[in-house]
Amino acid sequence: MTDALLLSIDQGTTSTRAMLFEKDGSTFSVAQREFTQYFPQSGWVEHDPEEIWQTTLTVVSEALDAAKAAGRTIAGIGITNQRETTLIWDRKTGKPIHPAIVWQDRRTADRCRELTDAGHAALITAKTGLLLDPYFSGTKIAWILDHVDGARARARAGELAFGTIDTFLIWRLTGGKQHLTDATNACRTLLFDIRSNGWDESLCKALDVPMSVLPEVRDCAAEFGTTVKDVIGVELPIAGVAGDQHAATIGQVCFEPGMAKSTYGTGCFMMLNTGSSPVASSNRLLSTLAYRLDGQTTYALEGSIFVAGAAVQWLRDGLGLIGSAEETEVMANSLSDNQGVYLVPAFTGMGAPYWDAEARGAIYGLTRDTGPAAVTRAALESVCYQTLDLLSAMTNDGATLGAVRVDGGMVNNNWLAQYLADVLNIPVDRPSQTETTALGAAYLAGLQVGVYDSLDDLTGNWQRDQSFTPSMAEEQRSTVLAGWQDAVRRTRSPG
Repeated sequence: MTDALLLSIDQGTTSTRAMLFEKDGSTFSVAQREFTQYFPQSGWVEHDPEEIWQTTLTVVSEALDAAKAAGRTIAGIGITNQRETTLIWDRKTGKPIHPAIVWQDRRTADRCRELTDAGHAALITAKTGLLLDPYFSGTKIAWILDHVDGARARARAGELAFGTIDTFLIWRLTGGKQHLTDATNACRTLLFDIRSNGWDESLCKALDVPMSVLPEVRDCAAEFGTTVKDVIGVELPIAGVAGDQHAATIGQVCFEPGMAKSTYGTGCFMMLNTGSSPVASSNRLLSTLAYRLDGQTTYALEGSIFVAGAAVQWLRDGLGLIGSAEETEVMANSLSDNQGVYLVPAFTGMGAPYWDAEARGAIYGLTRDTGPAAVTRAALESVCYQTLDLLSAMTNDGATLGAVRVDGGMVNNNWLAQYLADVLNIPVDRPSQTETTALGAAYLAGLQVGVYDSLDDLTGNWQRDQSFTPSMAEEQRSTVLAGWQDAVRRTRSPG
């Protein structure tokens, strides 16, 4: 196994990747494909499941070809995925009955309010550690069952299967033989009790989700079936699964209580390891599973920002201000300050700690002199300010963070990493391997198939690329934060 590669399928919100990793965590190869984002109505976000599947087949094929060309073997597959994105498919045909409803989607906001008014919010939070919000899968499941003709009756008859993207890929890769998920994806559905570590009948009843559609839940490193040769041309064990933020926590080797990572992809997610017991937040953060290995659960506090890298994608695809994400660093550096321009990227509402489903994006401080560089810089700054909102909530919940480990494509931008350190006022450590989400899934597979003996084997792989230390004058920091707080206040929906 010392020479075997580990294949990670990283199915994200805007692209699908297949990465091959060496045992030491270094990258052997990368294949990536973007796919289409659909916005049927304001606040709605959908994906085409078949397009996701086709991009998965394409990148996996490229990874297999790369390994074959080098004469290398693959020990196993790890899967990590955009969490909460919801699919329901026919158990006989494997065909989805509706487009995937993406985690960013807000169509069930009214249903969440109805459930809150009916008194279910407290029970849901107590059992799941989550807030009753459209972000999570449970109300999405019910919406599909209620809006596709005959779906609810078919679900009760056992004809339909629910899954987040990991479950859908496992089903397809194993030729429909396995209907499985892992504990980290299950815990994001509003249907999973994080203390008893299982699906909860009372939660399913409250959200009107038949338990017959739910997959079996396994540890993050476990047997998830074997790929079918007819599907990808080779039989390989699927041996590790975790939602993207949990996989990144593993890739950042945040195995000790008090260690924290912040991942910058489509959204931004900060996760703090809290050890063997869940910590209830008083500041609207989420209590969640960090990971579950050998039947032992490690918990975390998490703050979720809906729009981070998506703001840069919007600058590129929506406004045409940039041709590529790499241009943003040069544009931000071209200005000595933010010119009083603030972007609140509440394109699909606001996540932690606000949880405002009705808020929508806004730009403040525009003048006749405002140009593309100022708007671009405002987009980058918004990611840093939102991260501080999460850090402040964690601090108010009793956490003390001496530093934060960052990852994801955005943190390759040195300007952003430095501004983040300035805003957070603590060191920001960037590892040499920033693709820690995919790496975490590979690590899980490696633990299961014997490439690694224990978590200690993984800790030594982590290497710091650069540490960014705060350098902004406190007066300037106070000024820019006051501007952000005013922009947020003006953006929040009434009530």
